[in-house]
Formats: sequence, structure tokens, C-alpha cells
Amino acid sequence: MSSIIEQKKQLVEEIKDKFVSSETVVVVDYRGLDVAAVTELRKQLREEGIEFKVYKNTMTRRAVEAAELNELNDILVGPSAIAFSKDDAVAPARIIKKFAKENEALEIKGGVIQGSVATLEQVQELADLPSYEGMVSMLLSVLQAPIRNLAYATKAVAEQKEEQGA
Repeated sequence: MSSIIEQKKQLVEEIKDKFVSSETVVVVDYRGLDVAAVTELRKQLREEGIEFKVYKNTMTRRAVEAAELNELNDILVGPSAIAFSKDDAVAPARIIKKFAKENEALEIKGGVIQGSVATLEQVQELADLPSYEGMVSMLLSVLQAPIRNLAYATKAVAEQKEEQGA
């Protein structure tokens, strides 16, 4: 009997560590998804380095309390799966939101963003942010614009001088 309790304590500690060490955690209701759909979702998340787990709500609630994220207890009702991302803060929300559009049975409940409990709306706003590569591309475009405009202006002046000289 005590070995079972010890195993549960270890599981709660493991879940707590994942909540604390993750950049982003997204909690979803997967009720209504078939095995093939869940497998596809796991595959997409795994490709981005995101861990997708299903734990008993009682174990998760204890871990959430230990991690001092008590506001999450309200959404830990019914079947819940959790996506943990240690590196990319945007990827789990983006992947899950895109997958939920294709599979209406998947429902985002809420999550944790950089140690703070996030509402459904906040997780969806996070999902709408571009990826890291997209942000870098946008930054490079902004940085190139003044130089590009200078080149166009110089070319226009040169063409004007050429016309006047001819």
C-alpha cells in the first residue's frame, strides 16, 4: 500500500516539475477525438519538442497546488490532456489551435504562460502570434525598408540627372 502512495507522490512531483519548468502549458479537452486524431496531434507536437500527456485530474490538481497555480483547478474537470513546452512559448498553442480548427472535438481549456495561469482567450492570443522564424522575417523586413527606400531614391535622382543631362 505504501509503495502505491509513494508512486503517486513521485507522479505528482513529476507533474509539478513539468509545470514549473515549462515555458508554456496548454490544457485541452480531448473528448470526442478518435485514436487516429490523438496520434496525429501527438506527432505534430512531438515534432516541435512538445510533450503531450494525459494524467488523472486528482494527480494534476495536487501538482498544480504544489506549483502554486491554484487557478488551474477550475479547468481540470473532465478528460484533460496537457501539452508541456520547455523551449517555444508559442508552438503548443499554435499547433493545438490549428488542430482544433480541423477537429472540432478538441477544445482548449486554458494553460500556463511563463509561470502565470492563462485564460482561454490568452492562450488563443498566444496561438495567433507568428512563429520565431516569422518574427525574424518580419524584423528583417523592417530593418531592410530604410535601405531599400534609400536605394530607390538614389536611383530616381540618378535617372533624373541622366534625363537632364541628355
